[in-house]
Amino acid sequence: MTRPNFIFIMADDLGYADLGCYGGRTNCSPVLDRMASAGMLFSNGYANSSVCSPSRFAIMTGRYQHRLRGGFDEPIAGGGPHLGLTPEHPTMPSMLRDAGYSTALIGKWHLGSPPWFSPQKSGYQEYFGFRSGAVDFFTHRSFSGSHDLWEGDDEAHVDGYLTDILSDRAADYIRRKAADGPYMLSVHYSAPHWPWETREDRAEAERIKDKGIFHLDGGSLEIYLRMIQEMDEGIGRILQAVAESGAADNTLILFTSDNGGERFSDSWPLTGKKMDLLEGGIRVPYILRWPERIAPGQRSDRLVMGMDWMPTFLAAAGVAPHPDYPPDGVDIFGPDTPRDVFWRMKFRNQKAMRSGDWKWLSVDGNEFLFNLANDQRERANMRYREPERFIRMRRAFFDWDESMPLFPEDSTFTLAYDETNMAKPSS
Repeated sequence: MTRPNFIFIMADDLGYADLGCYGGRTNCSPVLDRMASAGMLFSNGYANSSVCSPSRFAIMTGRYQHRLRGGFDEPIAGGGPHLGLTPEHPTMPSMLRDAGYSTALIGKWHLGSPPWFSPQKSGYQEYFGFRSGAVDFFTHRSFSGSHDLWEGDDEAHVDGYLTDILSDRAADYIRRKAADGPYMLSVHYSAPHWPWETREDRAEAERIKDKGIFHLDGGSLEIYLRMIQEMDEGIGRILQAVAESGAADNTLILFTSDNGGERFSDSWPLTGKKMDLLEGGIRVPYILRWPERIAPGQRSDRLVMGMDWMPTFLAAAGVAPHPDYPPDGVDIFGPDTPRDVFWRMKFRNQKAMRSGDWKWLSVDGNEFLFNLANDQRERANMRYREPERFIRMRRAFFDWDESMPLFPEDSTFTLAYDETNMAKPSS
């Protein structure tokens, strides 16, 4: 079989139920809804973290983010030779590149600052995007106020709305590479991350230009949904470029989010948001389209995580895992063997484990046991009704925890908003 192309599309801070195909209450995602109907939708898909850069470490390496120093910060908020994706570590793009694939990242990096770290040092042959956690959609300025849009190592001064710029760049890349053999393209949007700006909000970008991009006094549900719709329209242009290339049947396209949503997002019926290990902070959409392997209209309740996509892509390309860096993730086209998965965060001393339908959760020293099959909202604490299960899962978590490096003393967490915006489990 001809090796497939790969397109990895990732939204930023998208809520589990924002899309129509995941129960969204507005028609903001017709393209992604059709993509789900044409492929497979996962109902038990998870991010490796409920905040940005740790989740991206896991996606890039196929391993728990704690195996690398930079994966501890929640998220990376500064520079330095320790805070980033180590160039020597194999990544999904580097291993595909070495197997003959063309590779490119268009959009968000947020895995460390030059000169120590960059997309080009970790396997991407082409790069157009921004390096920090977020930029303004029109001025393309980062948290610090500095310009943050790059073509490789050169600043890119391009006028326009960032979501559209990234979508058009991605479509152009597909057209350029259509006849050049297999490619792996990552399209990492900033939408619908703040600042809350649509195509019509250039004036709002000017208003906040000298105040920073945190945008505490802006946004609305209508604006947020419009940002998703504009991303959805751009994904439509990407899919159209794939169709025009003649390779749609053998192009594996994945859509997801890096973590759960923020203040305007919808996670129903889940509770929790970004920065939480409640389901709403870590359960994310996964939509997979690959006509050559996946029949239309498939829904899967298989448990999948961000770290699974590297071994999945490598297996689809016929590339063996690196023997010195065995993945913690699994090939999602392989046997659906029962597995336990784990999370831990410095913020609020959070810990979590999922095993089958059951989830053990610890927040600020308070411990819970939930049956997610019966209680997706994580309201009924079963620890005293199922004491043996509670003890067994708690012990399994700490066995796993001891197998991971300790949190570095200088690791940090960063809150864009005050803690009142964060959901807390009921006791």
